[in-house]
Amino acid sequence: MASGIPIEISGLTKRFGHVTAVDDLSFTVEPGRVTGFLGPNGAGKTTTLRSLLGLVKPTAGTATFDGTPYAKLERPLETVGAALDAAFHPGRTARDHLRVYATASGIAKARVDVVLEQVGIAEYANRRVGGFSLGMRQRLALAYTLLGDPGVLVLDEPINGLDPEGIRWIRIFLQGLAREGRTILVSSHLLSEVQQTVDEVVIISRGRLVKTGTLSSLELDSAPRTVVDSPDRSALATALDTAGLEYTPGRQGFIVDEPEPGRVGHVAFVAQVELNSLHRLRSGLEESFLQLVGEPNGPDATGLEPAATGTAAAEASGGPEASGGPKASGGPEASAQPEASGPADQPDAPDAPPAATTESEA
Repeated sequence: MASGIPIEISGLTKRFGHVTAVDDLSFTVEPGRVTGFLGPNGAGKTTTLRSLLGLVKPTAGTATFDGTPYAKLERPLETVGAALDAAFHPGRTARDHLRVYATASGIAKARVDVVLEQVGIAEYANRRVGGFSLGMRQRLALAYTLLGDPGVLVLDEPINGLDPEGIRWIRIFLQGLAREGRTILVSSHLLSEVQQTVDEVVIISRGRLVKTGTLSSLELDSAPRTVVDSPDRSALATALDTAGLEYTPGRQGFIVDEPEPGRVGHVAFVAQVELNSLHRLRSGLEESFLQLVGEPNGPDATGLEPAATGTAAAEASGGPEASGGPKASGGPEASAQPEASGPADQPDAPDAPPAATTESEA
């Protein structure tokens, strides 16, 4: 196994005409950890990964592996395993699919059966890929990244479409690889998909960096608020307005932008408003993530759902990755990001019709 090396993004900018997909982006991914690369669709994740893998030429800045661009790595597949866009021939078996890339990269064919065993699909090695479910293709894509036993893995939406068993499997698998000292970068547009898998996060929105750090630091960034309710909500609203407290109506009361329930209770007491609910609410990870990337707030863990009124964050706009961004070629170093939806993590019958292969956008 090659040693894990840092992934270094420095001042990366990529423009497509007048559209800036990535804007002065800088971060480092260290070995020995699973790092989540997060952001809404169109945030610039895929453009960043394509720049890192030499599939897109940056307008400015660099994207390297410990200072070396991908194109200048002596043995790329033995240094970096990457799964971006789907590139499966539906008529080939899983074993033959991997043998093609092993031969092209000068890797011993014996590695094919080793990686099929690693990802748990050895018993389906002679099945045609066209009959595989999404989960099986995800595993085959991961097997491809492991062919050269690399120290760095770059995976675009590897959890997308997996069933609960498949998600648990890939979580344990990636964490095991990280413990071996490998560098693992996993992209996703949903924090909920990866929050039990990653150790650290890099969050971008509209091509810009908005947060790096651990998941616990993300949760601490979200200020606590107070939930309050009354049989007379009209009187409660008047009391909050008079006290100058900002709030959002919800299904179970008002969500007040005040961390101390005692202050909210005092406001109600002074106004002689009866209360039937008063407690502190700390935002969850998902809500913190949505606030960082400029997405509207969703329901929180208490079942409170902010109403349409009040101040809401602007929705993240779609970028060139949502429409019209460059596509990776089907070459050995750029293959294998499966479709975005599909059946459970089990193969279909051997004679199932070939599934269409499409490129997913991140």
